Amino acid sequence: MKSINQVTLLGNITRDPELRYTPNENPVISFSIATNRQWVNKETQEKQEFTDYHDIVFWGKAAEIISQFVSKGSKILVQGRLQNRSWEGKDGVKRYKTEIIGNDFVLLDGGKRAKNEASQEEIPQETPEEVVEPTGEKLEEKVNPDDIPF
Repeated sequence: MKSINQVTLLGNITRDPELRYTPNENPVISFSIATNRQWVNKETQEKQEFTDYHDIVFWGKAAEIISQFVSKGSKILVQGRLQNRSWEGKDGVKRYKTEIIGNDFVLLDGGKRAKNEASQEEIPQETPEEVVEPTGEKLEEKVNPDDIPF
């Protein structure tokens, strides 16, 4: 049986991202985002709110792009997977951390770009791959728009 480890979060960046490079020159960036939940207390009818904080890590070109365009307060949608890790601290105590390893993101506001109009850089857009059926036919060539029920 197949399993799924997929996370989608939409929130605000809580601190400026930290871009670093591994000894092999691989870029990695880490930051956290805050997501909010709201509900009404059934007994008091008061509005309640709770904020969760999530640690996010991106690798490679995505890390470099994020470092250029986001800052504390930026709104971002992140997709990735949960990863749990543990290590022993200098004090000998075992520590644990759960983080989201990002594989895709969408910037939902201007981030640094809105604060620094002098930047002329654009985020590169990847061209989606063509969807091809096992027969070798392109999917869009097989679908007749008149057959779509909406």
